[in-house]
Amino acid sequence: MSDVPQTDVSRRAALPTASLLSRSNQPTIDQSSDEYLDAIEEEWNKKVDVEVDTLVDGMVDLVSLASIGDKDKFRVAQEAFQAECRAESMIRSANSLLSIIHSMKLLLLLSDESQIANRRDVEHRTLEAEKAETKEKVAELLDELLSMRSSENAPSEPAGQDVQMGS
Repeated sequence: MSDVPQTDVSRRAALPTASLLSRSNQPTIDQSSDEYLDAIEEEWNKKVDVEVDTLVDGMVDLVSLASIGDKDKFRVAQEAFQAECRAESMIRSANSLLSIIHSMKLLLLLSDESQIANRRDVEHRTLEAEKAETKEKVAELLDELLSMRSSENAPSEPAGQDVQMGS
């Protein structure tokens, strides 16, 4: 036996490189905003189309497997297995569609900047209108208060003296 200890640790090796999420060759910097959004929309449409096609094909296959006729036990078992496999595929497609719908709802909710900006502008206009109304009301009340004080203090004050307000 050799004096080199044996271990189950794997030897270090370089891992192969991979390009994940490879997109089109055209860089996104060269695309305008509308082109980029159209490309994203097209990707979502393709995903939905693939899943819907899988569901439609699955239904067609299930209906064709459900034919009634002379069948032996082997043929029945084979069709049952095919139906089960097709049903699993359809369930995966349905779950994928639900996931796509959820993602689209989140994108709509979180990325709808125009709606958020519209609501913000409406709120800003409302607050500005309330602020202007409040300023007018305060000015009117201040005018009333000053006119009441000046009318109360006018007879007792000698002419030529200004009224000073203390706090």
